[in-house]
Amino acid sequence: MGRFVYSMQVSLDLRIEQVPGDNGAGEWLRLGEELHRVANALTRSLALMVHGRVYYEVMECWPRACDDASLPDFLREYGEIWTAKPKVLVSRTRRSADHNTRIIGGDDAIEQLAALRAATDGSISVGGASLATQLLRAGLLDELLLFTHPSILGFGRPLFDDYDMPIDLELIEQRSFEHGVTMHHYAIQDAKEAGSC
Repeated sequence: MGRFVYSMQVSLDLRIEQVPGDNGAGEWLRLGEELHRVANALTRSLALMVHGRVYYEVMECWPRACDDASLPDFLREYGEIWTAKPKVLVSRTRRSADHNTRIIGGDDAIEQLAALRAATDGSISVGGASLATQLLRAGLLDELLLFTHPSILGFGRPLFDDYDMPIDLELIEQRSFEHGVTMHHYAIQDAKEAGSC
């Protein structure tokens, strides 16, 4: 069985974007080479990526990075990894997607993702707050991988939509990067219990 891992860049107050659409591109982010190389390795090791529509549309810039000689090699490398990696786009409105992507949608999307998780070996990254919240509510989200940047945004898109139950986490790994960025990797206890039934 696979593991759904919600991986996201966050501020200290757990915001993922300050203005709509900056999803990973905000000026508050401090993305250095060391962090990017770790992200490259983590992405390369994934079995699959699952993105919500908004997150996917932000990430669609990466195929252009592959051949952009003005970019450093680690950014071109990430572009190659993202483009080649199998992806699932969860959307009710998109009808087509390129770059090794298939689309699922409709009222049974979470059930389809549960079946996908059961049939996959390895880590499946989750991109998008709405999608991650739906997986959390369904007891399907297994891990959080947060890269916390030393900024307080005060407003903007939160890491999760409203969720009315406390969730216990277990710290798996933590690490520090340049520019004061820290990584915290957690197992979600409730998801572990739901997955073991």
